[in-house]
Amino acid sequence: MADGGPGSPTPPERADAPRKRADARRNEATLLEAAAAAFLAAGVDVPVRDIAGRAGVGVGTIYRHFPTRADLIVAVYRHQVQACAEAAPALLADGRPPYAALTAWIDQFVDFLATKHGLAGAMNSDTAAYETLHGYFLDHLVPACARLLDAAVAAGEIRPGTDPRELLFAVGNLCAGRAPYYDARRMVGLLVAGLRLR
Repeated sequence: MADGGPGSPTPPERADAPRKRADARRNEATLLEAAAAAFLAAGVDVPVRDIAGRAGVGVGTIYRHFPTRADLIVAVYRHQVQACAEAAPALLADGRPPYAALTAWIDQFVDFLATKHGLAGAMNSDTAAYETLHGYFLDHLVPACARLLDAAVAAGEIRPGTDPRELLFAVGNLCAGRAPYYDARRMVGLLVAGLRLR
């Protein structure tokens, strides 16, 4: 009997395919999260064996998924951007006031910027893989920030007229400071507090 006819049993490989794809996505997400943690701790030049150790896999597994360091850095960056973008509507949907959602999202954005430790130098290299990352960042995070700002304005919690690109740029600059006495998160908190209507 030919496969696919009425009443034909589903071949095992077809039935298992969605589960395998889901498992592969989870495994890749685990690798990306381990790499992000390693980048945060030691920068993007961290040895691959350290990333593999965090993920609980062999070095060969890392290279099967990401043949070059550039591939891994780009994948981590895109994964983090996507997670940050998806957090905006989730925060608005969980019942908190829009300004509280905005501040929580900005806090997550600060965490994302911390993960990028060392990435700026890599992005200024000649590697073609990094060329589209800035556009990816803007395409995903500017609309997410705009959505939160618009909701807070509509609720009468913040003053109108804040450009989301300008806000993200300002937060990024505040997070670029490096000094023992400097607390970037506190300074970002002061910036966001300045948006509120009194």
